[in-house]
Amino acid sequence: MIVRQFISWIRTAPAGERAEATRALARAWLVSDLTDEDRVATEGVLLMLLDDPSPLVRGAMAEVFSRSAEAPAAIVQALSVDQPSIALPVLEHSPLLIDADLVDIVATGSDEVQCAVARRISLPASVSAAIAEVGSAAAALELIENPHAGLVPFSWDRIVERHGHLAAIREAMFQLEDLPSATRMALVAKLSDTLAQFVVARNWLGADRAGRIAGEARERSTVNIAARSYGEDMRGLISHLRSTSQLTAGLILRALLSGNLDLFGAALTELSGLPEARVSALLNDRSSAGLQALLIRAGLPESTFAAFRVALEASHEIGYVDSGDGAARLHRRMVERVLTHCETDRSAAEPLLILLRRFATESAREEARMFCEELAAEEAIAARAYDDLIAA
Repeated sequence: MIVRQFISWIRTAPAGERAEATRALARAWLVSDLTDEDRVATEGVLLMLLDDPSPLVRGAMAEVFSRSAEAPAAIVQALSVDQPSIALPVLEHSPLLIDADLVDIVATGSDEVQCAVARRISLPASVSAAIAEVGSAAAALELIENPHAGLVPFSWDRIVERHGHLAAIREAMFQLEDLPSATRMALVAKLSDTLAQFVVARNWLGADRAGRIAGEARERSTVNIAARSYGEDMRGLISHLRSTSQLTAGLILRALLSGNLDLFGAALTELSGLPEARVSALLNDRSSAGLQALLIRAGLPESTFAAFRVALEASHEIGYVDSGDGAARLHRRMVERVLTHCETDRSAAEPLLILLRRFATESAREEARMFCEELAAEEAIAARAYDDLIAA
């Protein structure tokens, strides 16, 4: 009788009153101790209300049922594909939506819908992959900023490939401490390409020079990223560099001249196909025969062999700086030693000499910059000490 009276009343009641009544009915379903007969009748009324022309009514149901695992599954499913203003809370919070539902919704939904799904807690990798593959840039940003989202390396790479040209995406991803190094390197490539295209479009630099500068910046970033990569993360980075044709002799030489033996060894392991332990033994063998055989196996140009040999000898004598910064910037003494040897070696190729001269200039400028920063820091400390003395 009560249900019949409710149905009769709701047909003529104003939208606001219908919405409040629907909200009360939905709460009764969740918290009241209904008999089986009343529960069936209540569910029937709620299903009928899905056809109410006013979004206020359906929105009231979505508000009550969005976070509940006890809500009627059929109603939640219907609300999830309603207009965005109604579906969003359900899409973002409902535990009743299965992965297949969410993947389908991402594939067919608007930006708002995709963003709501991307904000879900404990978002599974399959749904994250769908957002990475077909989601909008806004949804990808929500996904990046969601600490509960499960993303596999492939999904990260797809986000970079599709949206890496956008500054907001790059900045959000660069802030992630656990971002795979290979993905971080792909972001750097996107950034350098974007900047190169920008300066060329403004006629600030020619295309060739802009490309060279961007390439050098990528190499510096690669060594910097590799200095903080270990184990499987390092291997993933090396594999990415090789697949994108970035694992060049110039990059490998830069790694060695920066004191990054991990990157140097990992690169030769990848290119030679030898076990890591075997490569390490050859690098620690002070005879030049082992190193030359390794370089030949790795397919590096013969014109670079002398530079690698002298650099490795210098590294054994000078030693490595055990810090991220020490393994990320060129060591001036090592660069100058290799350059001096190659300048007196008639077999040294001109491209190698040009590269080493650039390395020498870069390392000298970096050393001068660090020297000036140290002087400025000392001056600041002295000024503070003087102020404290006067104040006392």
